[in-house]
Amino acid sequence: MKPIKNRMTDLLGVEYPIIQAPMGWIARAQLASAVSNAGGLGIIETSSGQLDEVRAEIIKMRELTDKPFGVNIAQAFVRDPGIVDFVVDQGIKFVTTSAGDPNKYCGPLKAAGLTVFHVVPTLAGALKAIDAGVDGLVVEGGEGGGFKNPKDVALMVLLPLIRSKVDVPIVAAGGIVCGRTMAAAFALGAEAVQMGTRMVSAAESPVHQNWKDAIINAKETDTLFLNRHGPGPALRALRTERTTKLDMEPSDNIMGEMRGVLDLYFGGDMEAAIALSGQVAGRIDTVKPAKQIIDEVMDEFYAVMNDLRHGYL
Repeated sequence: MKPIKNRMTDLLGVEYPIIQAPMGWIARAQLASAVSNAGGLGIIETSSGQLDEVRAEIIKMRELTDKPFGVNIAQAFVRDPGIVDFVVDQGIKFVTTSAGDPNKYCGPLKAAGLTVFHVVPTLAGALKAIDAGVDGLVVEGGEGGGFKNPKDVALMVLLPLIRSKVDVPIVAAGGIVCGRTMAAAFALGAEAVQMGTRMVSAAESPVHQNWKDAIINAKETDTLFLNRHGPGPALRALRTERTTKLDMEPSDNIMGEMRGVLDLYFGGDMEAAIALSGQVAGRIDTVKPAKQIIDEVMDEFYAVMNDLRHGYL
């Protein structure tokens, strides 16, 4: 497979514009290094808030790969005022910021020489991030897993809308699981894609096999959009007994429902907390190594693009 050359691969220094989502506790060296070694871009999370552990994971990343990788700053979950210095001190060159005001960290990060992308769920958020001076955007549709804007918009609508208004590189997130969805995202204006749920189910993902099995066994209708009316963030998660009840009887403290997150993530108790997952769980039927995932995505991407060229041009 020939590497893709576009603004994103130039910025990131990677072969393929495929980015692994920065999932809390999951997006650490074991998974992120596998993605980077496969030609994509691994991202280390900070949303766990465990910066000492994150620092150790960054050190481990450099032992496991000599390829580029990045860090995400999840502003709603990282309260440390020294987070910018922390990221800069680790020698990181690429950062995504999310779950907060892009003006908070963009200036200091860019002043330190970093490339900064901000995650946006709406056109208004995108324009605010552009005004803040970001280098690019991660445009996230409501079909993706995790914490969401309560007024969710599908990527099919959101991505071309934002592309029509901005000129910076865009990473498409939400519903991306294969080469066909990557090709669709590129047709809509993206120059890279981000995959979350697909990487949660990867062989190198550190989560318990029970969670991977739940993704593999899920139907396309087996996620729920919870807490749309607050208080706290909305989120998309796998359908379980716990989340089905929360869908019918919303919690007054949705974050309190995440207290048992480590028992779910690593202990395999699917009712201990909320398993954040996107609708693409309904399209995943096998655990595969990150390299195989990326190779198959790229194979299919090129095949789809070639078929379209020969079929319609």
